[in-house]
Amino acid sequence: MPLLDVTDVLSDPDFADTITVTRSTQSGFDHGRPVITVQTFSNVTAVVTAGQGDILKYFPEMTNIQGAILIHTTFRLSSTSETTQADIVNWQGRNYQITGLNDWSTFGVGFIMAVGTLKEFAEAAP
Repeated sequence: MPLLDVTDVLSDPDFADTITVTRSTQSGFDHGRPVITVQTFSNVTAVVTAGQGDILKYFPEMTNIQGAILIHTTFRLSSTSETTQADIVNWQGRNYQITGLNDWSTFGVGFIMAVGTLKEFAEAAP
């Protein structure tokens, strides 16, 4: 087990921010349709940094903004499984879906490093 423990930085107010995590879990079937239960976790502490940033893409019929962020947190974010959809993270009013997940649980008390990809097709008006 590595001895490096970076989790103090993850809760340091100089670096940390708060995010809201929404998790959708399938808990069975009702008349052949899945029953989805939604949980919301507010005020989760995380260090959020730019991933690839916002990229404007042009198409003949529209423009589209794609973007990504990196999230470091001790909260156990979830990617897709048989019964769970990938978590949605709301940070600064924008929704990001977890598209990459790295488990660094062997470093100190452990942390998660995740990639969140912007869900909206267009940026909100200023």
